[in-house]
Amino acid sequence: MGIKKTLSKITGGFFLRCKKAYVAYYKMMGFFRKKVTFWYEDTFIKSQYRKLPIKKKLTKEQKNEIQAFYKDIIGKKVNLASHEYFYSRNGIYSKEYVPKSLHEVEMIPKANMMPYRNAYADKNMVDVLLPNVKHPHTILKRVNGYFYYEKQPVSKQEAIHLCQNISYAIIKPVLDHSGVGVRGLEVKDGITNIDGMSIEQLFDNYGNNFQIQERLKQHEKMSLLNETSVNTLRILTYRSDMEILVIYSVVRIGRKGQVIDNQSAGGISAVIDEDGKLGNTAFGGFTDEGVAKTDSGVVLDGFEIPSYHEAIETVKRLHYQLPYFNFVGWDVAIDEVGDPVIIEWNACPGLSQSAFGPGYGKYTERILRELWPKKNTKYSM
Repeated sequence: MGIKKTLSKITGGFFLRCKKAYVAYYKMMGFFRKKVTFWYEDTFIKSQYRKLPIKKKLTKEQKNEIQAFYKDIIGKKVNLASHEYFYSRNGIYSKEYVPKSLHEVEMIPKANMMPYRNAYADKNMVDVLLPNVKHPHTILKRVNGYFYYEKQPVSKQEAIHLCQNISYAIIKPVLDHSGVGVRGLEVKDGITNIDGMSIEQLFDNYGNNFQIQERLKQHEKMSLLNETSVNTLRILTYRSDMEILVIYSVVRIGRKGQVIDNQSAGGISAVIDEDGKLGNTAFGGFTDEGVAKTDSGVVLDGFEIPSYHEAIETVKRLHYQLPYFNFVGWDVAIDEVGDPVIIEWNACPGLSQSAFGPGYGKYTERILRELWPKKNTKYSM
């Protein structure tokens, strides 16, 4: 055997062994990351359960029913912390609650292509991916450090010049979630209302990825719920082959004086029934008690959401344009003329089981059985 062939065989074997070692290491790390995340989510929900004013315990019969349900579908038992938490919070017992850990660590990565999440769910890309629908008017985008004013590329200095005077706007990071960094924005002669920063300082503070949008003028009925925030519908859809299933809809309502409606900022969520009417209770943070009225005094029970069915049909149509994501959480506003407006979509949506109820509603067993055999795209190769 010649020297070249011998070297080729040696180096080829070496690189093959390196590749196998890397794959084994990646799988091992994925396994441990998944275990740690499961532990964290289960521990978190247990800690919230301990803070609840009323704590309900599952009976032995209920525990057996839950474990039999899950063992039949996924072949193993589940942590029962979420079942006890939601049972205590809304008073509804069900074997079909989906544990927070199971939903976030297994079901979402099995349903959605997680490596594509950041690029697709970038808020600056929403109107690019979904062009044939209403969006809030975007004044300025900064994408990966590049500026776009009214959709046209501009330099940083041009962006600073063009944004010297802005009124009734919102600035927000585009890669964060839960309303982090969302602020009302006013600019006069280059000075902002945010800690007195200049517009250039504000740009630097928000980094390479953010957007400035005009504040949406929402429908008068939505404004009744809270006039200082745009109160949005969170609609969770799931694609099953050629069918788009609506898992649930809730309305997210900001608190008095707040700009955003996220629960993380103290907002509340109430379930919307199939006729577009609200349930009788809204839930806020993990340990907040349910409320029957908004801060503005509006009674939730039976309050009718304008253009609800139009919003549902809009997101069902749009979901077909996101083939890498079977679970999608849509944030939809209703504007002053009654049209649905897509604020953003979420590739890793949580579940509003306090407000809505158990799991994936009437589709729980169907979705669990459909997704469980699939590959986890976050924790495995």
